[in-house]
Amino acid sequence: MTPYDIIIRPIITEKSMMDAQEKRYTFQVNKDANKYQIKDAVEKIFGVKVLRVNTMNYDGKVKRVGRFNPGKRPDWKKAIVVVSPDSKEIQFFEGM
Repeated sequence: MTPYDIIIRPIITEKSMMDAQEKRYTFQVNKDANKYQIKDAVEKIFGVKVLRVNTMNYDGKVKRVGRFNPGKRPDWKKAIVVVSPDSKEIQFFEGM
């Protein structure tokens, strides 16, 4: 798995933008990735030193489309990555 397969997209919410000021960044990651793989991927993609990774698994919601067909949104995984204070900021989150 390449680092770009592990990090799917950044999660941009009001809380995650406040956390980004304290060098905590939130990403949606591959469900099969563990904390060590997430740490390596963030370090390789963004060139920063990662101190800690916290992960959370989310179950997809059950939704109805139409009258009888219940469907389900996909399950997903979120990672909050804490970067060392002496590392540069991740450029994607600046200016938002």
